[in-house]
Amino acid sequence: MAATCSIPFPQNVFRDRFNSAKRHYCLTQQRFYSPSRVLCSVSRDGHPEVVKENSSHVNQIKNVACGILAVWAVSTASPVVAANQRLPPLSTEANRCERAFVGNTIGQANGVYDKPLDLRFCDFTNDKSNLKGKTLSAALMSDAKFDGADMSEVVMSKAYAVGASFKGVDFTNAVLDRVNFGKADLEGASFKNTVLSGSTFDDAKLKDVVFEDTIIGYIDLQKICRNESISEEGRAELGCR
Repeated sequence: MAATCSIPFPQNVFRDRFNSAKRHYCLTQQRFYSPSRVLCSVSRDGHPEVVKENSSHVNQIKNVACGILAVWAVSTASPVVAANQRLPPLSTEANRCERAFVGNTIGQANGVYDKPLDLRFCDFTNDKSNLKGKTLSAALMSDAKFDGADMSEVVMSKAYAVGASFKGVDFTNAVLDRVNFGKADLEGASFKNTVLSGSTFDDAKLKDVVFEDTIIGYIDLQKICRNESISEEGRAELGCR
């Protein structure tokens, strides 16, 4: 969603102060009108741009204003994977997979971490004890295997699980807020009494998934109901029309 900020400035305050300010992310055609305002917007890719400039002094301060907006845009984006952003290199830490058994010790629903929880390509098949109730916020899980694991009561806010396998996983009472499950295999998984707010399932396999008492927003429900792999029983549980 595009965001817009409107920042008023006195005509002469910034005339000399920001002559040397340079930024690379506010490049648009310049138009000058009556004094006192610069308008910036954040586009869908998270980059700010000048929409309209007023005053002959705006040319000197537009980069500073848009720089402020850029900081805001980055701070409100997911700390793991923002739009069109590449994933970090695969961690070379020897015990990176075992870190899941401890979890993200400082991360809460906002996905803050001291260092990335990189579980990519890890194999947790049929793990029945080590993952239960863990906080895996902002975890990188793409191409990992969790088939048959007990992940009840886990917190996976803002996790990136594209292409991961969760066949038969028990997500009962879990918080899966804003998780990217794109192209993941969730066949037979159980989302009983699970929070799925803001999570996406683009091209995910949802055959025989249990959605009993799942907590999901109306817009999110509309999106997930478009997935043709959901069984009739699952569609009934979700309330798909």
